[in-house]
Amino acid sequence: MITDRKLEHLLICENYDVEFRDKTTGFEDIELIHNALPEINKNTIDLSTSKFGKKLSSPLFITAITGGHPYSKEINEKLAIVAQQKNIGLGVGSQRAAIEHPELVDTYTVVRDNAPDCLLVGNIGAPQLNLAEDAVEMLDADVLAVHLNPLQEAIQPEGDLDARNYIDSIANIVDIIDRPVMAKETGCGISAECAEQLVGAGVSYIDIEGAGGTSWAAVETYRSEDKYYGETFWDWGIPTAVSTVEVTQSVNVPVISSGGIRSGLDAAKAIALGADAVGMALPFLKNSINTDQIINYINKFEESLRIAMFLVGANNIEQLKNSNLIIKGQTKQWLNDRGFKTSNYSRREK
Repeated sequence: MITDRKLEHLLICENYDVEFRDKTTGFEDIELIHNALPEINKNTIDLSTSKFGKKLSSPLFITAITGGHPYSKEINEKLAIVAQQKNIGLGVGSQRAAIEHPELVDTYTVVRDNAPDCLLVGNIGAPQLNLAEDAVEMLDADVLAVHLNPLQEAIQPEGDLDARNYIDSIANIVDIIDRPVMAKETGCGISAECAEQLVGAGVSYIDIEGAGGTSWAAVETYRSEDKYYGETFWDWGIPTAVSTVEVTQSVNVPVISSGGIRSGLDAAKAIALGADAVGMALPFLKNSINTDQIINYINKFEESLRIAMFLVGANNIEQLKNSNLIIKGQTKQWLNDRGFKTSNYSRREK
């Protein structure tokens, strides 16, 4: 059943409109201040980051996409080849399927086989304490992501509706494995309050996966005979720009901003808001026809990030994090109502 569900998810994401309808990421409300005197050489701008345990050539992560069905093996192989070549971070989908069905292990291990040096992120659910060590061992993962998906669980027919003791389970996962743990949402964002709880439980990284990109309520709507609940909650969640600010202003761990990131300009805005890296999933799935297409997509992404950095006068990612910007519109209103700083943003306390 898990295997069939994973195939359905892949095919729906590949072939249907699964993005938010009315709610946006909020990045349209973020304006980087143009610097007419950048005083830097665009060709020497450094995109690298070392915040996640390895030096990566750019702050781009291919966040969790797939695994657990034979169809996913080819996709993961291509993504791994590209991640190795481009030296960027790569995450896999939930590994529960392979732990419970060993015949599916190669749909995940194909990643490490083809990306021996890349930063590889494993993946289990918050209540799956018993799977943590096997998940790390399966991939020789550098980081173990613990995914949080209460909306999807509430809507899908097979959903796990008992979310009690999630934070205790995460704390126990941190204790039993010898790798850093990353907490990640799946498209609804993470609030300041949740980020503080997660860091209190010992997580080393947070991937916010905010609203505005792929809606898993939408994905489950296509799977369900009764469309009511998926349609009702299609646009549920904290916009990515808002979640990025809430988390980076509240905790002191490296943060990945993901959820509707679609260009290097989006990435520049996210990093200027305080993120250390950005993640994308759906665009890579849509461009996974062959490795050349994936590499071309990454090259365009990185070049647009480099242009944005040039236009604000940032030689590297840390300088980009200190860029001047304006927050306006609904994003500013949301953050002000929640008590977060929106003025003189580049001079916020680090």
